[in-house]
Amino acid sequence: MNSVVGRLMSTLASQLGHPRGTLGKLVAGMLNRGNRPAIAAAVTAAEVIPGDCVADIGFGGGVGLPLLLDRTGTDGVVYGVEISQDMLNRARSRFTGPIGSGRLRLLAGSMDQLPFDTDSLDAIITVNTIYFVADLDRACTELARVLRPKGRLVIGIGDPEAMAKMPFTSHGFTLRPVSDVLAALRNSGFTVEDKPLRNGAVPFHLLLARPTG
Repeated sequence: MNSVVGRLMSTLASQLGHPRGTLGKLVAGMLNRGNRPAIAAAVTAAEVIPGDCVADIGFGGGVGLPLLLDRTGTDGVVYGVEISQDMLNRARSRFTGPIGSGRLRLLAGSMDQLPFDTDSLDAIITVNTIYFVADLDRACTELARVLRPKGRLVIGIGDPEAMAKMPFTSHGFTLRPVSDVLAALRNSGFTVEDKPLRNGAVPFHLLLARPTG
């Protein structure tokens, strides 16, 4: 029985990190429902304004994309970056209007190898993604590279102690102390504020980062 539960938890963890196939469609809906409050808070914290060029890294089910489109307006551009081809295809079928107008651009990529030029984005959000990043320092360096000097980065993560109590996070999740993430961001040239969120099932942290200087 324990081996069956272990396989189920491992499958779920794998899907959360890289949704795909029929099960991935179900996971996408679950991600949208579960992540919506944190993503909405991240969009607000990123202080996105009309005309901005912004990105949602690891957008998953895509709940953050229309929120960013609403904020950037007709003159802005929203990029969605995903490692999951199935999630890219899902978003392409859902957001044909803004894709057709050029306001939404969907790209394959990962946090440690972002498909952007240096100093090209005004704001970045990424929520519940760094658990699946192997090299945190490299990812933070990449985020710093693509963000403009006055840009804003918001990383959303569940409290690691609370996350560790979930049955699936022992399968493929890297639950780093918040202090480690803060240190990696600071070492990459950011000033960072930790803004806790307490209104969800799991305590959450929004890490608000800006390039130093």
